[in-house]
Amino acid sequence: QLAESGGGLVQAAGSLRLFCAVSGRAFNNYAMAWFRQGPGKERELVAAISRSGDFTEYGDFVKGRFTVSRNAAENTMHLQMYNLKPEDTGVYFCAARFSRHSHDYYNTATSYEFWGQGTQVTVSS
Repeated sequence: QLAESGGGLVQAAGSLRLFCAVSGRAFNNYAMAWFRQGPGKERELVAAISRSGDFTEYGDFVKGRFTVSRNAAENTMHLQMYNLKPEDTGVYFCAARFSRHSHDYYNTATSYEFWGQGTQVTVSS
C-alpha cells in the first residue's frame, strides 16, 4: 500500500515536500517514482528512483527544481520541490514496482504495478 502526503496550496516560487509511505511490501525490492496529472493533462513522470536510490531520472520540466530520495529505514520516498510554478499544479502520485536489479529505474506509468491515491498540489500565481 502506498500513501502520499504533503501536498497543499503554495504560492509561486514556494516549496513543498511530498512523502510516500510504503507498507505491506519489501521496500528495498521496489523501484519507485512520482508522477503527476494536471487538469486536462495526461499523467507524466516527475521523478523515478532505483531500488538503491543511487539512480534517478526527472521529467524535462523539472530543470533542477525537484529532488527525489528514499529512506529505507522509514520505508518512505520523498519529493522535495523548490521554485514551484502554477503549471506544477496537479495531483501527484507515488508508484512502485518490483525491480530485479538495484540500479534500474522506470520512466513510464505503464511500468508500475502499485499506485497511491495521490496528493493535490496547487500553486497560485
